[in-house]
This record gives sequence, C-alpha cells and structure tokens, in this order.
Amino acid sequence: MVVTTRIRLDRIASSTRNANLSNDIIIGDEIVAGEGYVLAVRILEEKATYNSMEDLGGRLVQLRAGDVMAGTLGNRRALRGYAGEVPSTIAVGDTIEVLNLGGILGRCTSVNPEIGPPFKAEVLGAVLSFPELGDRVGRPAHIRDHAVPVAEALTTEVPVVFVAGTCMHAGKTVAATELVRGLSRAGMRVGALKLTGVSLMRDTMAMMDAGAVAALTFNDAGAASTRAGMTVPVARGLINRMTEPLGARPEIIVAELGDGILGEYGVQDILRAKDLTDLAVAWVMAAPDPVACWGAKELMEHEYHLPITAITGPATDNAVGSDYITATLGLPARNARRDAAGLVAEVLKGLDAWRAGRGRST
Repeated sequence: MVVTTRIRLDRIASSTRNANLSNDIIIGDEIVAGEGYVLAVRILEEKATYNSMEDLGGRLVQLRAGDVMAGTLGNRRALRGYAGEVPSTIAVGDTIEVLNLGGILGRCTSVNPEIGPPFKAEVLGAVLSFPELGDRVGRPAHIRDHAVPVAEALTTEVPVVFVAGTCMHAGKTVAATELVRGLSRAGMRVGALKLTGVSLMRDTMAMMDAGAVAALTFNDAGAASTRAGMTVPVARGLINRMTEPLGARPEIIVAELGDGILGEYGVQDILRAKDLTDLAVAWVMAAPDPVACWGAKELMEHEYHLPITAITGPATDNAVGSDYITATLGLPARNARRDAAGLVAEVLKGLDAWRAGRGRST
C-alpha cells in the first residue's frame, strides 16, 4: 500500500516543468528509479559555490539547508561539471545529489574540482500526479507528462542553422543568441531549439530575449538529459511541433547542440541523420583554441561529411586564432560578440544557397 503525505515545496526546479507542479503537492513512498521521474527532496547542507537552482520562471534561486525542492531524476556526463547517474533503487530517506542548475537528481560519480561537490539531499518521496479530474489515487509524476511527442519522420522543410561546439563553454549559446537577434532584425521569424545537453532553460530564454518567436528544448519532449540513441526522434518531434499549423511557424530555426561533437549527449546521432542535416543552411562551430578548430574541421569533413560555415568562440577572440582559421583552415572566422553581423552574413549566404537548391526564391 502506498503511503502518501501532503507537503509544501520551497523550490520547484525548471526540469520538472512538464509535470505542472504547484507548491502544495502529495508525495508517495513508492519511488520509480528511472530517468524523468519527479522527486521531492530536502537540501541537507549550505554551499558557497554552485549553490543555485533554476526555477520554473527561469530565475536562479539560492538553495539553503532545509529547503524542500522538486527535481527530476536524470543522468549527467559533463566534462566541466558533475557526472552522475540514476541509482538502481531509491527509497525514502536515501541521500541523493543535485547534479545541475536545472534540478537534475542522481548519484554523483565524478566531481569537477572547480565547482566542488554537489548538494546532498534527503529523498522525501515520489511526487504524485493526478491526471484525471477526481482521481483519488496518484501515480509517480514524470516529465513526459504533457510532453512534445517524439517523431520518426519530419513533417516540414524549414531551414535550420545548427550551432555546434567542440566542448562545453565554447561560445555556442552566445553565437546562437546573436544569430537569433541578427536574423530577427533582418525581418525573419526565428525559432530556437536546444536539441542536446542536460535540462536548463537559460539558453533558450536568452534566445527568446534576442527575438525568437518560440523556443523549445529536449526537456519539452520529456527528456531530463540526452544520450546516444534518443536525440534524433526528439529533434524531429521538436521541429514538427514548432512548425505545425498551430505552432510558431518560424521561417528559420537556430538549433543549438549542447555539449561537444565528441561528447556523450548524442550530438553525433544528429550529425549522422540525413533528414536533419538536409535542413541545414549553415553549420556554425564554436571552439576555444586552434587545436579544437583543426579537430572540428577534421571530424566534420571526414567523419560526418558536413561543411563548417564559420568558426566562432574564444578561438576568434583576437587575430592569432582568426588568422590561423582563415589562412590555414580556409574557413571564415566570425567572433559572435564583436562580429555578429559577419556571422549572420555567412548564415544568410548559406540560406540563399539552400533555397536555390530547392528552387525557392530568396
């Protein structure tokens, strides 16, 4: 028999947003140890660093010892953050860790020394959902509730600008945001997608602030984080939803691929999916240094057979990197912060070529 308790939440993590939680919830003591299920936990300690959580409104709010929060079970494999996984079993009273700012919960398996250990939290129970009016028996809430459905086929041919990178913190979101801003100012309806990574609203919110008519992430498709084998159906579903008759109907989509092209979040599957790559009008690559630029070109050309439209990121911060990119690699170097107009111009050239290839006017 499931034992239930009514509690009040102090914090609701952004990763849970599909579950449509209020602060007053009912929890049960039977917990499904699976990715995407929503738990209530109590923070056990104070922290001076990496001590915030993104709430349902996209704000970063500080977590304090004693706070009761709702988070989402999930995995994380971040090179410059925590690595963690969903434990095989979870019971009330167990200790679990907060693995990212979006409130992903799991067992931490590796810590980056720059940010210190993650928050520890006591498991209070499974958050229960009552999907039908009048339901008296709840079921464990999951973020696939109310999610955008994944898809096995695309139903659209909207052009897409893919923004990829060689690693975390390489400048992908800055580039994607400036592309949204520039394309919007050019008079286009721009949609924004975050197709891979670990749950966090911050990046797509920045693109909305820059002028995107709509923004979706893999979290909207019911995924706490992405991995190999799942990203292509999720990407198709998000593109279909954004372009369906009742959707935002953008003229172009800027799609950020979180993590790196050699990471563990399933970026490689998207790079190999011909129906998705056929939508690409540009491949913008963010890289931190010349070695990463060289490696990105080698991988894109020889492994994925895809062209790089322009390189951006810290490697283009001054003439040293930019000169190497243009002279040695033969690629445009366009710093998204200082030369956003040049980056947008490279993308527009790609858009013209894509349209011409399909017999469409500009």
